[in-house]
Amino acid sequence: MAGFLIKRLLQAVFVVIAITLLVSFAIRLTGDPAVMMFQGGGSMTEEDLARIRAALGTDQPFVVQYLTFLKGLLTLDFGRSFTGGTPVSRLIGDALPATLLLAFIAMAISIVLSIPLGIKAATARGKTADQIIRVLSLLGLSFPNFWLALMMVLLFSITLGWLPPSGMVGIASYVMPALTMGVILTATNVRLVRTAMLETLQSQYIMVARAKGLSESKVLYKHALRNCAIPLITYFGIQFGGLLGGIVVIERVFNWPGLGTLAFDAVAARDYPLLQGVITVLALFIVGVNLLVDIAYGLVDPRIRTE
Repeated sequence: MAGFLIKRLLQAVFVVIAITLLVSFAIRLTGDPAVMMFQGGGSMTEEDLARIRAALGTDQPFVVQYLTFLKGLLTLDFGRSFTGGTPVSRLIGDALPATLLLAFIAMAISIVLSIPLGIKAATARGKTADQIIRVLSLLGLSFPNFWLALMMVLLFSITLGWLPPSGMVGIASYVMPALTMGVILTATNVRLVRTAMLETLQSQYIMVARAKGLSESKVLYKHALRNCAIPLITYFGIQFGGLLGGIVVIERVFNWPGLGTLAFDAVAARDYPLLQGVITVLALFIVGVNLLVDIAYGLVDPRIRTE
């Protein structure tokens, strides 16, 4: 097990370095931050731009800038934001809890809804319940997340006045963004659970379990669901990582003070340290989630633990 973890950690380090290198190079193709930050009263001169570049450190070669970033990464020091001079680590530390909590709530909503609905659709294959669940999941897949978010704001905030339309002002603020993401995820996960359960329910050991007189709930949840858990854990883990990276649209609609909004503002301002810091933190979390998924394999399937 130790060798497995060491191998995965080395792969994670390589992935993070590759991602940060790609992001650092790509953002510098978007333009010169010194041009956007120029505050002179008259026309812009090369001397003015050179002075701003020297203050920001962007006058140095790309290799030097990137190595400086990697050196700071070892101590989680991402430098200071170009637009305010605030340490990037502090900005990320303030925004990270809001994004993580929102993502966890949305993922929990999806799992709680998709597993029983997927099992019900599989056990009622071809029947009315199965048709209704499949149609609803198809509708959920057809809705763009930003459209669903705007419709929720229109209904629950403007029309009914039950929930705050934007910002994070209390527990009620989590309802609409978490439901928006949870519904979209559930639409996909229901179909995945249904397909996995249909394959598992046709296995011989399920027939044996039923022949022994076990209750249907025990057959479904203890035997069938556990044996199809490997692909579900894999997909849920990958989905959670993608959720962290793709949450920016929802955060912009609801004006959510999370990493997505922070990254959007960093791109608009060409704030190199801030964007590099946000992407690096997201990459670390995604790699960490994938590592936890690999460890979970051994907990679910003893055969993997033996190997």
